[in-house]
Amino acid sequence: ERWGIHRKDPKFDELESKTEMFETGVKVIDLLTPYVKGGKIGLFGGAGVGKTVLIQEMIYRVANNHDGVSVFAGVGERTREGNDLIEEMADSGVIDKTALVFGQMDEPPGTRLRVALAGLTMAEYFRDVQKQDVLFFIDNIFRFTQAGSEVSTLLGRMPSAVGYQPNLADEMGLLQERITSTRGHSITSMQAIYVPADDLTDPAPATTFAHLDATTVLSRPISEKGIYPAVDPLDSTSRILDPRYIAADHYNTAMRVKTVLQKYKDLQDIIAILGIDELGEEDKLT
Repeated sequence: ERWGIHRKDPKFDELESKTEMFETGVKVIDLLTPYVKGGKIGLFGGAGVGKTVLIQEMIYRVANNHDGVSVFAGVGERTREGNDLIEEMADSGVIDKTALVFGQMDEPPGTRLRVALAGLTMAEYFRDVQKQDVLFFIDNIFRFTQAGSEVSTLLGRMPSAVGYQPNLADEMGLLQERITSTRGHSITSMQAIYVPADDLTDPAPATTFAHLDATTVLSRPISEKGIYPAVDPLDSTSRILDPRYIAADHYNTAMRVKTVLQKYKDLQDIIAILGIDELGEEDKLT
């Protein structure tokens, strides 16, 4: 059976409207930025902060704790990383439940642009034909955008802001709108998103924000302290961190944790300027 990679997204009346939390087993994520089953999750971070490592950990945990299959699309990344991933998956015994498709960074831009769509088509096949829940990983969405920019230049289009293609939002929408759940079966997507110069306002990562149900921001200062995964709990968000979707105890605990961390961050600035001796007794306890 042969499917084309350019397909329409499901009709509105075929979509699954139920909202359910997707447990990962990573405590900082499950508490502070809970993921949605059948949702789209973005792992944002600069170079070397642990995006790919976190995705590999998720593949291992999901294969062992959840039914269904995983699809991994390696878009414009290093050949070495793909080889390491395959070896690790073979060693951990999860490769039998995973489909992999790669378009590494030395491939032509057309290949890199289409490999994400090819991976998504595989995920749709598992969802619609085999009736399975699917976990779809993309590493890296920024390379998908970059490949689109190169194709746009080759076609002679006038670039837009910061040199990106003029149809950036349209290209991103064509990919993201197909990543969804139909009645009874889901595609849960985890997407590593490289942030150029750690600037979240760059058009490439910023265009992705509107499509995501949860954003996990990986912080360089936190990774430099040796804390992994280097999740920044104050910058990370989730649309289901809301008492309508999660238990009241979960919500209240998460809010208290964020309040304490925000106060600690504010006090760090005061300590850097005035010193710890200038703090009140209550602040010193914090």
